[in-house]
Amino acid sequence: MALFRETAFLRIFGVFKIPLIFFVKPTVVELTDNRAVVKIPCTYRTKNHLGSMYFGVLCTGADLAGGIMAMRLIDKQKQKISLVFKDFKAEFLKRPTSDVHFVCEDGKPIAELVKKTVASGERENLAVHIIAICPKDSQEPVARFILTLSLKCKAAKA
Repeated sequence: MALFRETAFLRIFGVFKIPLIFFVKPTVVELTDNRAVVKIPCTYRTKNHLGSMYFGVLCTGADLAGGIMAMRLIDKQKQKISLVFKDFKAEFLKRPTSDVHFVCEDGKPIAELVKKTVASGERENLAVHIIAICPKDSQEPVARFILTLSLKCKAAKA
């Protein structure tokens, strides 16, 4: 039930904030304090002209896997913290021709970043690693991503 709620949150967030997220129909497969796995189906909506997942969709999946983990950990702090990815590095290794799972296992460093942001009140950054795999085909990565997560406490308005 919790994963259904997380998936619904992600899609509703997409409808109102970033419609592309809703369009690619992500599903939260796993979400703990240490690990996030988001699946994006390889369908007519997400494929390129060669029948593999379009690289823009791959980038969206990487953003979602790192972002949902950070949002979960920020929510536990009960502080208003703004989240943005300030840069993005990608290495595309193979053409993904089936559903792709985006795996982020940087929960501990992200949790430390959230605590550091709250303590300092300043903008803090962290390189977050995401691996994309097609479990139907193999456990080998089809892509690797490094996104710089940037957090800052929002000032309380008087």
